[in-house]
Amino acid sequence: QVQLVESGGGLVQAGGSLRLSCVASGLTFSNYAMAWFRQAPGKEREFVTAIRSSGGYTYYTDSVKGRFTISRDNAKKMVYLQMNALKPEDTAVYYCAAGISWTLSGQYNYWGQGTQVTVSS
Repeated sequence: QVQLVESGGGLVQAGGSLRLSCVASGLTFSNYAMAWFRQAPGKEREFVTAIRSSGGYTYYTDSVKGRFTISRDNAKKMVYLQMNALKPEDTAVYYCAAGISWTLSGQYNYWGQGTQVTVSS
């Protein structure tokens, strides 16, 4: 049974930082691309960032470039999202996702339950 479990969300003031973590189990982690998505209240889920299975390539949506950093540790089966210079518009539930194929769409095989990030102004 595959599980992705996110942690690290919380309430932070604008300009602050948070680090999200996602631990995977039940899959060969090093074979999967990993991504972070987010969904704000009343909005559709949106892609935030992704990292290839080897960690050698990353991609970010324009709104987070220069502020967010995705990384992974294949030995620990973990993926991270370092979020700096947070803005109120970053407020959302953040989801970790695992995909056997590299994609920037929502076509990922497994999803976590999400962790809430709230940025106050």
